[in-house]
Amino acid sequence: MELSLDRLTKHFAPKIAVDCISAKLSPGVYGLLGANGAGKTTLMRMLCGILEPSSGEVLFDGRNIMGMGSRYRNILGYLPQDFGCYPDYTAREFLMYIAALKGLPRRAAIKRSEELLNIVDLDACGKKIRTFSGGMRQRLGIAQALLNNPGVLVLDEPTAGLDPKERVRFRNLIADYAGDKIVILSTHIVSDIEAIADEVFLMKKGRFLLQGAIPELVQRISGKVWELTVSEQEARKWEETVTVSNLRHSNEQVILRIISEEQPSLNAVPCEAALEDLYLYHFPTAEGAE
Repeated sequence: MELSLDRLTKHFAPKIAVDCISAKLSPGVYGLLGANGAGKTTLMRMLCGILEPSSGEVLFDGRNIMGMGSRYRNILGYLPQDFGCYPDYTAREFLMYIAALKGLPRRAAIKRSEELLNIVDLDACGKKIRTFSGGMRQRLGIAQALLNNPGVLVLDEPTAGLDPKERVRFRNLIADYAGDKIVILSTHIVSDIEAIADEVFLMKKGRFLLQGAIPELVQRISGKVWELTVSEQEARKWEETVTVSNLRHSNEQVILRIISEEQPSLNAVPCEAALEDLYLYHFPTAEGAE
């Protein structure tokens, strides 16, 4: 199984949202990182066949997905960033409705719905969706994306609204699920990608700036992450002049984690880099809304 992006481009005149991207994805978990406006959601919508590319194509096992129709939708699971559902349904009713849309036989749909409701901890909830918290809605969204046991699973901000325990549960679920599946996960929560992704794509201004395994990418900023202990007054000055990836207080002093090409101070000591440091190295400031 292979999902190929061949010079994939999308224009929203006069803006180029996705700019001639190429990649080959085999089974595994792929993390998509980038600031707002980088083109992540546009890319994911093209991967799902919701948006037609301006040029280039998405291929599944060598076939253009735009020409596959229901054959591609049958192997696709998708959780959009803004997940919508019918507020007067219960979670169980909603999953059965989605199962019918996906053409699942009723008996199989009932069994799969119950399995997923148990996994996302909604099996005992008979309330209408309109009464759900944000986290409950998000868990329902994850369940509907998994309903047809998809070979290609696309998740846009899946852990938004989940508490730490729910996020860990989600990560374990995806790690178990992804053995022979292609999972594409976009999130601003870097630790979620760091925990489960086999490979990361760092997207900036519509292009893949970097791609590869996390250790390989993090190695690129080795020697550019520093720790420095300063007074509270000095800390404010440092924040104005360099990228500070972390700040913590200790005994009336402040310990700064700084991203810098060179040693920022004689008192600064080198630190082991992490994926979040890599992200902040390439995105020290916000880049606008997507």
